[in-house]
Amino acid sequence: MHRLALMLEYDGSAFAGAQLQPERRTVQGTLEAAWTEFTSEDRRVRFAGRTDTGVHARGQVATLDTETDHDAATVRSALNHFLPDDLAVRAVTEVAPAFDARRHATSRVYQYVIEDGRTRSPLSRQHAWQVRPRLDAGAMAEAASRLPLEERDWAAFGGPTPEDYPTVRLLQRSELRRTAPHRIEYTIAASGFLPHQVRRTAGALAEVGRGALTPDQFADLIDGPPGSAGPAAPPQGLTMLHVHYPPGAVDWTAGCAGDGTEEI
Repeated sequence: MHRLALMLEYDGSAFAGAQLQPERRTVQGTLEAAWTEFTSEDRRVRFAGRTDTGVHARGQVATLDTETDHDAATVRSALNHFLPDDLAVRAVTEVAPAFDARRHATSRVYQYVIEDGRTRSPLSRQHAWQVRPRLDAGAMAEAASRLPLEERDWAAFGGPTPEDYPTVRLLQRSELRRTAPHRIEYTIAASGFLPHQVRRTAGALAEVGRGALTPDQFADLIDGPPGSAGPAAPPQGLTMLHVHYPPGAVDWTAGCAGDGTEEI
């Protein structure tokens, strides 16, 4: 038995999230079914992090254990043959038997995209939050920079959680910029995120862009009661970009021969 790590890309529009749910189409269920078709093994897939319904991924990481001896290139090619068009394996590599995609992650990077100030675009409606008014990206960038890059309680930006759920996380990056005349990108990285934390942060930043909040008022939200920041932005603008690990834990270049390795 050995453990494989898979780097996944998916369009979350038609998935009810990453995590397995009865009678619903999920990334986990679809990937596990493809693995069974490929190997005849029934294996449980584990993710670096959950993504909600409608949320996308460019670099989600999953692991599974197998008794097969196929090389990484064969695994990637075969899985992509059995997977639908909205889910693909970008890379495969073998990892240590004790490697845990969730617990061993040091950083998760998400990006939220807003399109503003123009007629709605049907072609991008599943990959950006389209808002009619033009937002003040300068004020939003200032507000984003006010989030402290430190370990602290982020319950104000989190969704509902169980009573004993830990809400302390290390924020590592919070940057917003206008990348095109009608496109705003917000990139945020942390050791981990609370449920809906990124979407609530993006929603509060949009309030700054509309003039409903000042950057100072946005910064004050951090000390508010649990779940008070927001409102949560819709899911389709959110993409999980990368998951980072300690040096030597995962070497994608060692096991992913084929097209696309230069992008990893």
